[in-house]
Amino acid sequence: MMAIIFISFILEIIVDVFSTLGLNLLDMTTPIKISFNVKDLCLPSKRLDTWVTDAIKVSDPTKQQLNLNNFSFSRNKIKSLIEGNCIKVDGITVNNPSFKVRNCEFIQIILPVPIQPIPLPEDIKLDIIYEDDHIIVLNKKSGMVVHPAPGTPKGTLVNALLYHCGNSLQGIGGVKRPGIVHRLDKNTSGVMVAAKTELAHTNLSKIFFNHDLERQYNAVVWGQPKINGVIEKPIGRSPINRKKMAIIDKGKIAITKWKILDIFPPFASLIECKLETGKTHQIRVHMSNLGHSIIGDDLYGKRLAEKYFKNNFLKEKYKLIKSINRQALHATKLSFKHPINDEYLEFSSNLPKDINNLIYNLKLKIL
Repeated sequence: MMAIIFISFILEIIVDVFSTLGLNLLDMTTPIKISFNVKDLCLPSKRLDTWVTDAIKVSDPTKQQLNLNNFSFSRNKIKSLIEGNCIKVDGITVNNPSFKVRNCEFIQIILPVPIQPIPLPEDIKLDIIYEDDHIIVLNKKSGMVVHPAPGTPKGTLVNALLYHCGNSLQGIGGVKRPGIVHRLDKNTSGVMVAAKTELAHTNLSKIFFNHDLERQYNAVVWGQPKINGVIEKPIGRSPINRKKMAIIDKGKIAITKWKILDIFPPFASLIECKLETGKTHQIRVHMSNLGHSIIGDDLYGKRLAEKYFKNNFLKEKYKLIKSINRQALHATKLSFKHPINDEYLEFSSNLPKDINNLIYNLKLKIL
């Protein structure tokens, strides 16, 4: 009779002197140490990063506990922890991912405390559509940059989320920050989602990578395209202007579906776009290539020539249309399965005031 091997697992939440202050043992403001008994797990001898990755997968209590606390460990993450001196073998720190696991007793992971983010939290009003422990969905206003950059170090969506979410951010990649899985351009408004935990960030990233979601936009474009259609052209960085994207043979495949919702002759049309892929400036590039660029888009815009409008009323109307100070593009709908519980979620955002004013001006008729 084969002996029954009892696989023991030791999960220790060890806090240093802070524990005397009564802090929550599962609080990510304190280091967490996870120990594995090498012999009891009965895994084949192999390099350290692979062994630890497999140990997490096969140890059910580990997996459950880690998931409960929103941690996600890929082999690359484990490799980074090893190189960052965060893994010990029998009490000795090992910083070589290819270290062979052979005659040892215990392997311990030391999860570092998430470092404070470089962007500072800022009290900026947000239009929150939905929020739970894992994700936050919001209606981004036009003019707001998503990420801090050299030209915009503050006043961004990330700064606002850091302030709004506060301690509910549990750390993404070891940094206390929101997980941005997609972006809207500075002058594009509408619905978008961000992750508050590492597991939610990992799963949301997979959802976007696999295109297991629906993204819908409304845009006001110059002229009147066909009633509907599909643009399937590759997009990459422009070889002429590095600030722009362009249709290029070596670009990545990009697919945009569109249909007309309303027509405002002789100037423009209101269209609905659905993204099958999510490339930078995709709708703006595709519609411009189609010959119907988005009104207000200074980067890709191709306006109708004013000389064609002889009537004074049309000339004045043309000036009103050009007065919008950003591209008339708005993310109206976002739907996906919740990254933690798989619940189907659907969020929508109405057209903002400036785009509605544009449509009003387009509908003006001679009295």
